[in-house]
Amino acid sequence: MEAIKKITNRLWNDEAGFIVSLELILIATIVVIGMITGLATVRNAVVQELSDVAGAVQDINQSYTFNSAAGPISNTAGSVFVDTMDSPSDGAGDPFAQSDNGIVFDGIPTAEVNF
Repeated sequence: MEAIKKITNRLWNDEAGFIVSLELILIATIVVIGMITGLATVRNAVVQELSDVAGAVQDINQSYTFNSAAGPISNTAGSVFVDTMDSPSDGAGDPFAQSDNGIVFDGIPTAEVNF
C-alpha cells in the first residue's frame, strides 16, 4: 500500500511534459474551429449527395402505355400514363457537382448572429 501511495505522489508532483494551460487552450480552440468547419463541409456534402439521389429518382421515367387487346370472348381497353416533371428545377440539364432540386446553400443560417 505504501508503494502505491509513493507512486501516486510522484505522479501528482511530476511536471515533466506538462502542457501549459495557455497552449492547451490555443490548441483546443484551433481543433474546435477546424472541427466546426469540417462538419459544416460534411453537412453540405451529405445534402448535395442526397439531392443527387433525389434528382436521380425524379429522372426515372414512369410513363407506360399498352394497347387494347381483343379476343373472341372478351376485350380490354388500352391505357397510357405520361410522367411529367415533378418541379420546375427538375430537368436533364442539372449542373454538375452542384445541388439541384431547389436546394440552395445561401451562407450563414438565419439563426446565427455575427458579432
